[in-house]
Amino acid sequence: MSTDLSWPANIEKRVLAEVDSTNAEAARIAHTLAGPTWILGLHQTAARGRRGRAWANPPGNFAATLVMRPSEPAERVALRSFVAALALRDAFVLASGRPEAFSLKWPNDVLLNGGKVAGILLESTGTGGTVSHMAIGIGVNLIAAPPMSEVEAAALPPVSLHGETGLRVNPEEFLDLLAPSYAAREAQFTTFGFAPIREAWLACAARLGEPILARTMTEEHYGTFETVDEEGALVLKTANGRVTLPAADVFF
Repeated sequence: MSTDLSWPANIEKRVLAEVDSTNAEAARIAHTLAGPTWILGLHQTAARGRRGRAWANPPGNFAATLVMRPSEPAERVALRSFVAALALRDAFVLASGRPEAFSLKWPNDVLLNGGKVAGILLESTGTGGTVSHMAIGIGVNLIAAPPMSEVEAAALPPVSLHGETGLRVNPEEFLDLLAPSYAAREAQFTTFGFAPIREAWLACAARLGEPILARTMTEEHYGTFETVDEEGALVLKTANGRVTLPAADVFF
């Protein structure tokens, strides 16, 4: 897959000096948009991650959302978390030239030297199994990572691109890498389906073939990370047999 570093055609860009959250802004303006739009917030006052968790976003870090109106069923729309993760890794590799340093943690994190450097939050609205709009929120520790005291217990240590590599990339520069990277992966997804995305994601997966802990809202599963299936679910080989989890938090 090649990436054209020019801004992708027919994609709008909005840069906001301050916003509560780029995903919240996406929800507010989705019905007014003519096509896919990137929203970059240079300062977020109410940043959040999965399950409503707070997301630390100090000055110089990256917070952006791509808002789209997909036409597929909701279960296919959700697979774009893998599309976004691959595109995000592509952008990091373009910025740093260090593909070996970046891996992907199921379901939606990017790791740098084993620490969490970025997270992805997918949100959508719709009825009857259809999606009226989808927001792909992306937060990246470009300059600074939050202290361990601000992350949940047993989570991976947060790291920053600057702290691990010495590189200084500002948010607008990073968006100019991410937008074409995402456009290329989106074209791959819409043209060829999930199979090549799944294959590429697994090639970059952290702890594949190793023991991990997966925690759902009601139970814990400890086993070997075997694969991700054709629906994007995590597959573990446990002492009690194969377990397939469509949603969970993973701990190493």
